[in-house]
Amino acid sequence: MKMNKFKTIRYVFPLLALFIGSAIQPAFADSQPVDQLKEFLRATKALTADFKQVLLDEAERPIQTSYGEFYLQRPGKFRWDYKKPFQQQILANSGKVWFYDADLEQVTIKKLDDSIGSTPALLLSGQISLEENFTMLKQGTDEGLVWVKLLPKNQDSSFKYVLIGLLNGVLAGMELNDNFGQLTHIYFSNIKLNPPIKGDLFDFTPPKNADIVSD
Repeated sequence: MKMNKFKTIRYVFPLLALFIGSAIQPAFADSQPVDQLKEFLRATKALTADFKQVLLDEAERPIQTSYGEFYLQRPGKFRWDYKKPFQQQILANSGKVWFYDADLEQVTIKKLDDSIGSTPALLLSGQISLEENFTMLKQGTDEGLVWVKLLPKNQDSSFKYVLIGLLNGVLAGMELNDNFGQLTHIYFSNIKLNPPIKGDLFDFTPPKNADIVSD
């Protein structure tokens, strides 16, 4: 059972990778969805939010629902704190990504290199260019959100596509379809744009008893 849970966090990351109460609305929230997304990323230097994440199987049945908090500081820093049902963390800083599972007492460290950058994990971090890594398509309006579809240009990407949902020009939801036949839905709330965030929030020191796996 522990091994299955560990596999789940591996699926979560590319969103999560990356990947979002008062929210500041971008100046042209009525513009086209692709332009809204570009402006949102341009104007966002830091971000905090609560999230609800639902993992679904091939038949779109919920497998697991997770809750937690998300932090972003551009460029290149983000943190996902999973609070329930399991305590997990994903942190990116200084060119590395740490995956920590408290129940498994395991830390996995990866380089923040091109292989990770070709997935949506770093979409919000400022580490990659949307135009270079994705084909961006307008998807219309659904559930009150305007949607942008991102198709990875790298054929080795672990994801078929990513959908980004915007509400008044602010990130509000995501849908990720991976090559394992799973769908991941993420809903964001209590979004705060450009709040003060202490830099040490993105520092990670592995617990003494944790097993460490590094590429």
